[in-house]
Amino acid sequence: MILRDPVHGLIAFEGTAERVIRSILDTREVQRLRRVRQLGLASLVFPGAEHTRFSHAIGAAHVMQALLQRIDACSHELPQEQRLDEEARAEALAAALLHDAGHGPFSHLFEEVLPHAKHHELWTQDILLDPSTEVHQTLEGISRGMAERVAGLLNGNYRLDYLCQSVAGTIDVDRADYLLRDSHMTGVRYGLYDLDWLLQALTFACVDGRWVLAVQGRKGLPPAESFFLGRHFMYQQVYHHKATRAAEALVRAIFSRVSELIFDGSPPDPLLPAFRAAALGESLSLGEYLRMDDAELLTCLAAWEHGPDSTLASLSRRLRSRALPKTVPLPENRPAQWQAALDMTKRIVEARGHRSDLSVWLDIAEDVPYQEPTDGSSDGLWVTLRHQPLQRLGDASFLLGQLRNKRIQRPRLIFPSEFREDVLAAMHRVLE
Repeated sequence: MILRDPVHGLIAFEGTAERVIRSILDTREVQRLRRVRQLGLASLVFPGAEHTRFSHAIGAAHVMQALLQRIDACSHELPQEQRLDEEARAEALAAALLHDAGHGPFSHLFEEVLPHAKHHELWTQDILLDPSTEVHQTLEGISRGMAERVAGLLNGNYRLDYLCQSVAGTIDVDRADYLLRDSHMTGVRYGLYDLDWLLQALTFACVDGRWVLAVQGRKGLPPAESFFLGRHFMYQQVYHHKATRAAEALVRAIFSRVSELIFDGSPPDPLLPAFRAAALGESLSLGEYLRMDDAELLTCLAAWEHGPDSTLASLSRRLRSRALPKTVPLPENRPAQWQAALDMTKRIVEARGHRSDLSVWLDIAEDVPYQEPTDGSSDGLWVTLRHQPLQRLGDASFLLGQLRNKRIQRPRLIFPSEFREDVLAAMHRVLE
């Protein structure tokens, strides 16, 4: 099985890998990911960012295959019971391919804005374990009990700890692919790093009786540092871009208004079951959840733009025509001023007869560029240096030591663009 990929070039899965990957790709739950964009609303800022969770899933499986080859090359360092076998290889590839199967529309935004919404990781577990899904049936057809073992691997409960680390860890196949893919598709260079050299620099270390992936010596530090710096820059320049955050604020307002209409007994038409369930705090079936994708949601927005509720119609129109709210950065580390600016803007908007709860937001974009455990556990990434004790990555790297566990906040005020002059004039008084 050979695929052409814009990021990795030719991707080839052969033998057992082909049998596993091809059969899972053909399931309806994975095919749904073709209709869920990887970066949600980021295409409003970066026109090329139309790639999907489907292409990312294939990329993650490709990186996992390359990692498995590196693990085989280092297998002499492991005790026999910790070495890969065919079952573990197949399950690692399946986990990489399926790690995002439970994602809803508009990337992470859907689960952030709807009350009572279940996180996509839990939906992924449901997809794997529900006997009615094609994913479950396919995995069980490959090997009895495989669905539960892959679910455990994604959940951090597997017989080989280092495979859990490779799926969801400090450096994992998910991040390894999406940094390169998102950089390529958005047309930026911030997330680029040397994947081949990073994989080549991986080795094993035994920490508190656990065999974990580690970075090998001095040669591994530059690609590891580049990986985390690239992730940091992508958050600052792409994932937390001000226009993307403004568009997400509009979606929050739309979902809030839809919830109000549901409670008032006049829900908009069409209405996906997920919206009603989330608004009323009801449980949502897996089938109803899997019905949702970007196309379904965009269809709703198109209909609501011409619906009877003027508030919902206006909000939907603004999003569909990219008439985004204005954003103004606020001073960092001054929360009292953030609140003062928010209150002031709400008063200005309300004085003109607008609802501030649907049009004014204090947006705080947060990220920790490099996170490292401080509880003494063996989690995280370690570095092996010749003739020196095992070290944590943050101790071996000056750069990552400076970024270690530092929380970066970018506060912004978001409000309707028609109030720009009034808000900016008042802002000077508030921030003096």
